[in-house]
Amino acid sequence: MNISIRQLTAFIQVADNGSFTRASDQMHLTQSAVSGLIKELESSLGIVLFDRTTRQLSLSAVGRHLLPQARRILNEMQLFENEASSLTSLAQGQVRLAVSQFAASSMPAVIAQFAKKHPEISVSLVDCSAENLLRHIQDIEVDLGVGTELDFTETEDNIRADLLYQLPFCVVMPDSHALAQKSEITWQDLLDIPLITLQGPFIEQVTAELDERITTHIQQARYKVNFMSTALEMTRQGFGITLCLPYMPEVIDWVSANGLQMRPLAQPVRMRQFFIYQRASRALSPATIAFKMFLQTYFSSHFNDLQRI
Repeated sequence: MNISIRQLTAFIQVADNGSFTRASDQMHLTQSAVSGLIKELESSLGIVLFDRTTRQLSLSAVGRHLLPQARRILNEMQLFENEASSLTSLAQGQVRLAVSQFAASSMPAVIAQFAKKHPEISVSLVDCSAENLLRHIQDIEVDLGVGTELDFTETEDNIRADLLYQLPFCVVMPDSHALAQKSEITWQDLLDIPLITLQGPFIEQVTAELDERITTHIQQARYKVNFMSTALEMTRQGFGITLCLPYMPEVIDWVSANGLQMRPLAQPVRMRQFFIYQRASRALSPATIAFKMFLQTYFSSHFNDLQRI
């Protein structure tokens, strides 16, 4: 059985108009073409849809029973077309996003800005460890992932990574601190100064490939806290100076407004890279493509402003 949309349309038009002639006008076809479509449909179904006489055309008993079904099928097809058109035009859609630690801090602001531009697109957010980011993508639990550079295993070779932005490791200190007067601050300048650092993987990221004396000093920091907000407030209160990434414009503004300075560290300049991850073999929906492009534009414009640090 091979029933076409054109056959069902002809069936409905003939039934509604009670005439092959008027139905052909509605469909912009010849009368013989419409008659042929009805005959093909009847042949495929093995039934008679219309009772025909020389003077009258009317639905058969079977035709009257099937007409509502035909209308429902065409309505569903129209709904399908409308849904596809809406998705393509970004009138609606859903994006599932996984983010790791530092990316998670900045993402709510990004999603809020995206929602203003595309209010009909829903973005769901999963915050997770860097170790679980790729698993969420591999298992197709999310469409995109945003996080720091990750090493792929053999089972994760289907992952595509696009550089989103990179940030320099910085030091934050009060305006009155001796280091704040220097034109360039180096890692060596941190020696013998009380430090406030974050606990966990952040320390390993900061100290990778640094001089052993500097690494030891950072690892043995006087104060170790769980949240960057705590480290910044302790810096403001004079407990020491802290290391951070300028991961949010709001953080940079808070630092400046509270008598602190955020300065990149030199010799060497250490950068932390952040990527957008996705399955290489999986096509993104129009909504997800729009969100990915928005992410790239958003961070390109915001983190270009880091030149003012």
